[in-house]
Amino acid sequence: MLNIFMNKKHIIIALILIAALLIFNNILHDIYIKMVSTPTNIQTSTNTEEISSQKLFDKTWKIIKKSYYDTDMNHQDWYRWKTHYQGKIKTEEDLYVAVNTMLASLNDPYSKFMSKKEFEDLNSSIASKITGIGVNIYSNAGKITVLNVIEGTPANTANIKNGDIIYAVNKKEVSGMTIADVAGLVRGPENSMVELTILRDDKKIIKNIKRKEIKIKTVKSSVEKNIGYIQIMSFIGSTTSNEFLEALEKTKKTDGLIIDLRGNPGGLLPNAVFIANLFIPEGKIVSVVGRNGYKQDLSAQKTNFTVNKPLVVLIDNSSASASEILSGALKDYKKAKLVGTTTYGKGMVQEVIALPNETGLNLTIAKYLTPNGTDINKKGIAPDVKVELTLDDLKKNRDAQLLMAKKMMNDILKTNAK
Repeated sequence: MLNIFMNKKHIIIALILIAALLIFNNILHDIYIKMVSTPTNIQTSTNTEEISSQKLFDKTWKIIKKSYYDTDMNHQDWYRWKTHYQGKIKTEEDLYVAVNTMLASLNDPYSKFMSKKEFEDLNSSIASKITGIGVNIYSNAGKITVLNVIEGTPANTANIKNGDIIYAVNKKEVSGMTIADVAGLVRGPENSMVELTILRDDKKIIKNIKRKEIKIKTVKSSVEKNIGYIQIMSFIGSTTSNEFLEALEKTKKTDGLIIDLRGNPGGLLPNAVFIANLFIPEGKIVSVVGRNGYKQDLSAQKTNFTVNKPLVVLIDNSSASASEILSGALKDYKKAKLVGTTTYGKGMVQEVIALPNETGLNLTIAKYLTPNGTDINKKGIAPDVKVELTLDDLKKNRDAQLLMAKKMMNDILKTNAK
């Protein structure tokens, strides 16, 4: 039990237990990776073999034919694509058009070919670090705007603020450019300089910022009286499970936990299964159904490290994939009450495959079911208590969903205290 950390006299035991948890996490990671090809089986090593665009198309076609979860290939003759493009692919652009057209015929929004830059960015996400200045950006009517600034980063030091509009990067105007293209301009080698022209209150401000390695935290935690709050922003990082353990340590003295999965698009399966395993000591956590209906259950690994605290989980329509694996398992086992709105409904499993020319393929290879056998794809997981954020909530900066979670937790703790 993680509650062992509560007594100071047990500090030595606590240190040993933390070490044991970290070791257990690494072992569990290896177990799940070996059990099934899923989002966990991401081949982070780049394939530097150089082959012609035609050969790369042929190789990609073959991998899809062999591994795609739907053997019917969306009711089509897959050989037609090989015949159609035979001898016609001469350039890299030809390759991208052909592969993307072929993938589009599957009517699967999750299967995607990745260019060298996209594959590199994915690996950076998994490693939970990039080299840049530490801002998250979005496009607002074509204007590249700072969504938030990561604490302790060069952007934070340079006094970049939420809502700043990035007008130019190294004197190149970026209005109308894609977020990916602007991010590519902002990023660069560590310790190199980048010049940002910022628009703030209709005034242009020039900032010269030194790029640094940005370590991306995927888990945040805080404590309010006797309630712990843990936000998991993504499951993509290789450090997410360990960050969650650290969050449990920081909230060890609380009587109940709120886990916030809102806006979490998912990530690596072992992270979701490992975290679920901390609350679910036995039984299957998720089932993966592959080609030809082959089903494999991923079950909880026996361990003495079980969190026995009341739990409320926040979800919304952006909670997807690994977020749904965790929330679905906790709901099926009645380990938590879910608050918010129905989740996204992404019940498909992808494998990321490194291809020659430093490219990659994100391919759907299976679907997953919750412990009760529920297929949530395109349906999502409904909350136990539905709470929608209204326009008035947003204007007043009021988080009605979190307030409801806190109220529910307080009611649960009062009932338990009787």
